[in-house]
Amino acid sequence: MADRPGDQWDRRVANGLAFLRRRLAGDYEVDEFGFDPELTDAVFHPLLRLLYRDWFRTEVSGVENVPVDGPALVVGNHSGTVALDALILSAALHDKHPAHRYLRLLGADLVFRMPVVSEIARKTGGTVACNPDAERLLGGGDLVGVFPEGFKGIGKLYADRYKLQRFGRGGFVSAALRTGTPIVPVAIVGGEEIYPMLADIKPLARLLKLPYFPVTPTFPWLGPLGMVPLPSKWLIEFCPPIPTAHLTDSADDPLVVFNLADQVRETIQQTLHTLLERRPDPFGP
Repeated sequence: MADRPGDQWDRRVANGLAFLRRRLAGDYEVDEFGFDPELTDAVFHPLLRLLYRDWFRTEVSGVENVPVDGPALVVGNHSGTVALDALILSAALHDKHPAHRYLRLLGADLVFRMPVVSEIARKTGGTVACNPDAERLLGGGDLVGVFPEGFKGIGKLYADRYKLQRFGRGGFVSAALRTGTPIVPVAIVGGEEIYPMLADIKPLARLLKLPYFPVTPTFPWLGPLGMVPLPSKWLIEFCPPIPTAHLTDSADDPLVVFNLADQVRETIQQTLHTLLERRPDPFGP
């Protein structure tokens, strides 16, 4: 028999009460990094789904390049003044991947020094961007997400949009080489337009101990309303994986690390150019 209209709501209420009961009783599991899959699925992913699906109208391609099981290092471009692209990527990958895999994000130290933000990052699977943590996750068969541009990527001016910044010293490559993990480059178009950064007030950033203090068309002029992201059109493409199993003995070779990091960077940059041609209007349908 078909469900009556009230049945669906009855189930939702019952499921919600059961969820609250488990949380209050501590009847849930977290891993050694603090990752809470149940909370992520029940609270954080539904919120992010509204953003990536309805607000940003995100199109995802190439998800077949992400392994169905086993470890992989997903390397993306970073942008947007606020690191929303990392969260959108993790939620979209989980929803679109046939195995609904979780992406364990590596974040800067600043993220894990901020109250509330650090707790949310841990609960959703994040950890500090350091080689030991990355290698432990990869060694355990997880998907690990990293954005080598760091604050240089998310804090660049709108005039420099979609121009990849330096990839640091290639620590992410070393982690992949030591574990023989394939590297999956991913290009994200759309993040640059959500908070177009017109200027950086450096004295204020130093005073507040922030990497930058952004000035956008809406912030700080509109106060809290300036934090509402503009509804840009997003495209995410996962590129074919780059194998590293044959290079495990070269994890400490600076030349091998640099060449592989440069190959990943160039792959992402070229894919960004292709995606931008597919999306001539940043705010189109």
